[in-house]
Amino acid sequence: MTTRLNKIENKTLELLTSSDAAVSVVVVFFGFLIATLILLIIGRNPAGMYQAMLQVVSGFDLRRGTWNARYIGEWLVISMPLILCGLSMGFSARAGLFNIGAEGQYIAGLTAAQIIAVFYSNFIFAVLGAIIAGSLWGGIAGILKARYRVSEVVTTIMMNYIALFIHRIITLGIPGSNTFRTPEFSAAASLSSSTLASITNNSRLNNGIWFVIAAIIIYWLIMEKSTLGFSLRAAGFNREAALYSGMHVKTNITIAMAISGAFAGLAGAVVSLGVFTHGRVLSAFEGYGFDGIAVALGGNCTALGTAIMGLLFGMLKSAQPLMQSRQIPREIVSIIMGLVVIFIALRPGIYMFVEWRSRTKIKKEDK
Repeated sequence: MTTRLNKIENKTLELLTSSDAAVSVVVVFFGFLIATLILLIIGRNPAGMYQAMLQVVSGFDLRRGTWNARYIGEWLVISMPLILCGLSMGFSARAGLFNIGAEGQYIAGLTAAQIIAVFYSNFIFAVLGAIIAGSLWGGIAGILKARYRVSEVVTTIMMNYIALFIHRIITLGIPGSNTFRTPEFSAAASLSSSTLASITNNSRLNNGIWFVIAAIIIYWLIMEKSTLGFSLRAAGFNREAALYSGMHVKTNITIAMAISGAFAGLAGAVVSLGVFTHGRVLSAFEGYGFDGIAVALGGNCTALGTAIMGLLFGMLKSAQPLMQSRQIPREIVSIIMGLVVIFIALRPGIYMFVEWRSRTKIKKEDK
């Protein structure tokens, strides 16, 4: 009986593990279902929410019967930093680390990109500088974790605030800056694209999209197809087993956090150089790093899943103004995103429930 029960448990766990994508689809469905019920309870028409989302992803306005590609471009613009910050969180999570510092790493990258753009007027150097700055900022937390066993959760949370205040000090020190902005960037330092803008009816869609696509491919290649990725995943599954097999776990922790920070730093460059024509002096967090946590969890920390979830959350955020025009509270977007994270967090409970049901069924059959 024990052998048979163990086989059933293993089969159940194997099925659940192989169906992570299906679980994500289910939790997103339930998130929208509950949001729909909430709208019905407060007396609003849920059709307005879905019409707004359709308009964002297709450009079609069902109310007026018109089409505008600008909505599609703006959807992609908002999705880009969400995808990159999701990759940041997801990369560290696959290595068994919980990086809550993507927001700080994003700010580090944004700061470096703006400084280089102002003084050197070259977008290639600016993007590389942002990647390096984000990598260094994430690497610091990795070193503290690897060498001194300092919790990366605590470290990255605190480093978010440090990054914000250092950003303000440095950016305000740029000649010609005020409390809101820096001098204008030159055209050579911008990621803007007249071609992409014209295709999407003068949206803000820019060349940053190519960096995002490259980041998704690089994430997949490293994590799924490289020796480094195997080592990182092994340490994430079981650190002691990885140590026993001779893997350099401490080095891998630092590398994982550094690469994780690089993705978030790139997000800072994509936003600062692609969306704006001048540098900004941030007064508060912009939230991309925190939203990236939800994106990564919803996408199961895989390259494709994170990209899809980033597009989904970007769609929701882009649809907020359109929802308001249809008498739908914009807060419904935050509710949906929160519900998705909650349901994803409940996944271990689902596993336990299925295991329990399997045990109960076997016991009844053996009686």
